[in-house]
Amino acid sequence: MAGTGNPAARPPRTPAQRPAAPAPVRKPPQVVMIKKDAAETREPASEVSPEPVAPTIPPVAAARPVPAVAATPGDDDDRFAMDMEGLTMADLLGPDPGKSRRGSQPRQDAAAANPEAGRPQVRTVDDFDFDAEAFLAALDENEPVGTTGEVVSGVVIGVESDGVYVDIGGKAPGFMPKKECGLGVITSLKERFPKGLQLEVLVTREQNADGMVTISARALALRQSWERVRQLEKDGKVVQVKVSGFNRGGVTCDLEGLRGFIPRSQLNDGENHEALVGKTLGVAFLEVNGDTRKLVLSEKKAATSAKFSELEVGQLVEGQVVAVKPYGLFVDLGGVSGLLHQSSITGGNLRDLREVFNQGDRVKALITDLDPGRGRIALNTALLEGQPGELLIAKDKVMEEAADRANRARSVLRQQEQTAG
Repeated sequence: MAGTGNPAARPPRTPAQRPAAPAPVRKPPQVVMIKKDAAETREPASEVSPEPVAPTIPPVAAARPVPAVAATPGDDDDRFAMDMEGLTMADLLGPDPGKSRRGSQPRQDAAAANPEAGRPQVRTVDDFDFDAEAFLAALDENEPVGTTGEVVSGVVIGVESDGVYVDIGGKAPGFMPKKECGLGVITSLKERFPKGLQLEVLVTREQNADGMVTISARALALRQSWERVRQLEKDGKVVQVKVSGFNRGGVTCDLEGLRGFIPRSQLNDGENHEALVGKTLGVAFLEVNGDTRKLVLSEKKAATSAKFSELEVGQLVEGQVVAVKPYGLFVDLGGVSGLLHQSSITGGNLRDLREVFNQGDRVKALITDLDPGRGRIALNTALLEGQPGELLIAKDKVMEEAADRANRARSVLRQQEQTAG
């Protein structure tokens, strides 16, 4: 048959015997589509799209003009005869479709759907769970126990040679140095502060880095002593003290655990004050100042204070005029002086104090006010008058009937107190 046999055995044809080649028909320029798999193996594509296809050139490659290549079935060199200079394989291949689908595209879609998705999230307090009670409880647990100057209660939990440890409710016990354990000399801390002893102490230093505070029983005792002494002074009391020492200016004594001083001028026997050591004296208060720790006492003023204890408001007293002043008369009542003010002498029109009483005259008057702390006694004779100004015309009669008139005057005083109250 004509189609079988070895082609090599055929005799070659001469040019004259070859059929004339038809004239080539030029087709319109075609764009070649290169598949990724073929390009990676550097083999040309085996198929040419018969129809024009939109170029799938990546943005970088699209910026460069790429000449169109005419695809002819019989010439591969002409098919790929395009200008490849300046292009890389990544430019030709473009983005990986798989990666775009798995990575970039979903993120772009999410960003388009939610513009806030790409921004960093900032959480506010409202985004967190918040429990006010738990927060306050945590503050209470970590609150420092004991501030300077505060009085706290505690229990002795340990005694050392240099001080005492007291549980005051903090995260660490309070420490009380030996010298702050009390007033006076303490010979044995273990006997004075057995374990389990409950006591009150004063915080003298707030907690350190370990949570321990410094406390003092002595400071608390001193504070309480000053408070008691101030009250005694306010009440005008006379107290008994024991002289413990002396110096050139006077003698020293102890009162409520405090060190007091009595000047020589305030002693009844100031010339021989050295002999008073060990004796007990009745004294009153001249100065009480806890801030400067000054406690000044007077034996002479004690006599005045003792007299005050015998007096009361509404009492009728008798004395002698010892001084006449523009504002009134000073009357000696036997160790203490009372003031008869000009407004309390008579209910009439008084032009001169000496119209009624003069220095050295004996006077009977009612006590209308007492101030033991300041040593003041207010007197009144106008209340003894039957009618305003009676003392100006019948002074002797008023003084003789003073006891009977005092009873009526006391009723007037009580009515005045009730009205004022």
